Amino acid sequence: SIAKCPCGLKAQAIHEYQWRNVKEATLLGAPVELSIQTRRIKCSNCGIKTERLSWLEPYARITNRLRSYIEQLLPLLPIKHIAQVTGVHWQTIKEIDKRRLQQVVPQVKWGELRQLVMDEFAIFKGHRYATVIADAKSHQVIWIGLGRSRKDIRPFFEQLGEHGKNIEAVAMDMNTAFDLEVQEHCPNARIVYDLFHVVAKFGREVMDRVRVDQANKLKQDKKARQWVKRSRWVLLKNRDNLNAQQESYLTEILNMNQDLMTTYLLGAQLKELWRCGSGVVALNFRLKTYGRT
Repeated sequence: SIAKCPCGLKAQAIHEYQWRNVKEATLLGAPVELSIQTRRIKCSNCGIKTERLSWLEPYARITNRLRSYIEQLLPLLPIKHIAQVTGVHWQTIKEIDKRRLQQVVPQVKWGELRQLVMDEFAIFKGHRYATVIADAKSHQVIWIGLGRSRKDIRPFFEQLGEHGKNIEAVAMDMNTAFDLEVQEHCPNARIVYDLFHVVAKFGREVMDRVRVDQANKLKQDKKARQWVKRSRWVLLKNRDNLNAQQESYLTEILNMNQDLMTTYLLGAQLKELWRCGSGVVALNFRLKTYGRT
């Protein structure tokens, strides 16, 4: 057959022959490896080049057919599993996945971003963390990076560049690094803390403190003290998720201790405040609940 250069021109002459081993898709469940002879050619435009093959990319160690098969598996299976099924190294599969995602994931329209969501998540069984940033309106993930410190997330803001001034609001947990970095690079953005982390912080820093203080006041009454000390989970757990026994326990605790009752009600009202649809509704709720003082 006539050899062609990758540029499309026909070869002037054959420079040399080379043998290559490439992986092909499995046949009846058995791994397939091809030993093929390729030609190094002389091209009037490019010089010495390896001939173009329609079914194999330049320098590739797997055929286009096997690559296509892997791309079909990627949305369905973990990379490690695909490596076991195909016999292809996981690093190669990871690179294929990156190329696939670059083709299917829409490009970020940096100039149109107005509201962001930032969150951290644990990897490697909680020993390390990563940060994900998404467009709050479209829910499109626009950046993921290892770590959760200011230094770790700064590459995103450097990429955002001058568009940072267009950001109106950023939702996040109570990570100080996130807060400080947003203030520096998005001067017009309002910081919005999500309900889950606000309630969790209220539980840790307010409810727990009141519960411990109340338990310490009951040192002379060991039974009542233990009763209060062990109430942590029923006080922090969503009331809708309590079983009958836990609900009864919570009711008794609140009836016997006014300070715990007051703190518990404040936590419930905090959740209600978060569900207000606007600032006006939230203000009316506050005035109705606490009065004008």
